[in-house]
Amino acid sequence: MTNMIATQSFELFLSLWNLQQHQSTPAVHQQIAHWLTQNKRRQHKRFVLLAFRGCGKSTLIGLYCAWRLFTDPNLRILVVAADQMLATKMVRMVRKIIEKHPLTKTLRPLKTEQWAADRLTVQRPLVNRDPSIMAAGIKSNITGMRADMIICDDVEVPKTSDSADKRAQLRQHLKELDFILTPQGEILYIGTPHAQDSIYSDYTRDHHKLEIPLEDQNGHSAWPERFPPERIARIRKQVGPLHFASQMLLQPVQITKARLEPQLLRPYDAPLVLREAGGESILTINGERMVSCACWWDPALGNTHGDSSVIVCVYTDTKGHYWLHGLHYLHHDPNHPDDNATQQGKQIVQFLRLHHALHVHVEINGLGQFLPALLAQVFSKEKWPARIIPVTARQNKTQRILQTLDPILAARALHVHETVMHSPLIGEMQDFNPSRGTNQDDALDALCGALAAQPVRLPRVIVPLSSTLKHWQPHARTFHATADFTL
Repeated sequence: MTNMIATQSFELFLSLWNLQQHQSTPAVHQQIAHWLTQNKRRQHKRFVLLAFRGCGKSTLIGLYCAWRLFTDPNLRILVVAADQMLATKMVRMVRKIIEKHPLTKTLRPLKTEQWAADRLTVQRPLVNRDPSIMAAGIKSNITGMRADMIICDDVEVPKTSDSADKRAQLRQHLKELDFILTPQGEILYIGTPHAQDSIYSDYTRDHHKLEIPLEDQNGHSAWPERFPPERIARIRKQVGPLHFASQMLLQPVQITKARLEPQLLRPYDAPLVLREAGGESILTINGERMVSCACWWDPALGNTHGDSSVIVCVYTDTKGHYWLHGLHYLHHDPNHPDDNATQQGKQIVQFLRLHHALHVHVEINGLGQFLPALLAQVFSKEKWPARIIPVTARQNKTQRILQTLDPILAARALHVHETVMHSPLIGEMQDFNPSRGTNQDDALDALCGALAAQPVRLPRVIVPLSSTLKHWQPHARTFHATADFTL
């Protein structure tokens, strides 16, 4: 009797699984499960499920795939994701469910070769060359395959949608899925919007759609047990308003409306103070102790009409706030005996000495690949024991700037020294236009690099300290303890 009812109700199939896993079924999952059950009975087979990040939608869809194979073992399912690894993760989960669910154990085949990580074939009456379920990346070659159901699980992610060209390519790949789908087949899109012209907006008219934002119009949580108001507030603060609106409220972000407001900066005019206290060096700004710093050099070696070469230094205090204390435009004298890069390297040493910093991140895109080695030679000659960290920027610059600065500015967590407030950085923020591809953003780019860089803490053992080189970061000094183990 249970088997018969379960073939008609995905809600029951889900509940049996959760009971076996000793967990309850939250209301938001019951809502999605009911919608999926109804979809099986609909004549029009085009569906879109949009739900907030952390909703567990991929887990539910894995269970849904297992249920559909339970109701029809002859079904052929294709799982498509942004890349092969994500799609395989879904198929691997379906395999585990079939092995452990009390209603599906008989589906497991006798031959182990039919039970792979990225494709599996259940025991079924019909003989078919296509597996029961198969994983594929959105760019995979799946020509010649046929599927009765296609699951598009998070095909829109930053790396497939952070530019107009990538979104156009993604749409073209999705159109090609129609050649894979059987005439009476169905297709289900699952995800969250990542762009202002999200692909999911293409399916508003001719697809059955279910949207579940984290908060409803009255501010009530869709999953109050896991996302109470205090956690929602914390997420909103951590990711910023733009990312929260997109990923948690399912509102495609109009990136052209995004602005970097200098009014959200917190100016200060206090010096950097390094002092000895309790046998250790302590670095403070305006009475706040600094625990880490990140220096970032965005190099440029061209003429004066090209990009600017900028280095910044950002500290982090004990409260997690950021302090932009130094921003310097590097320059060179064409008549100097040293080459351009060496001149800039010497200025970097002066900058690091001034800020008591023992590391610098160097963006090595393009011609910058040779700079770390050259900079190491300059550091050696100047006897400055700083670590050089090469970094290759792969993300779209506009997206990187917005995603980094948006949450920090919204939280009013960026303190900026008065000297920096009078630098070109402020003008770059005011003139920044996300829809324009030629922003003057050299200082902004360097700042975002420093903010996004992992804090680098000093090693326990380095060269002997001098009067200008102090271990100011916590846990960087050596402690001596006397132990008496006499009984």
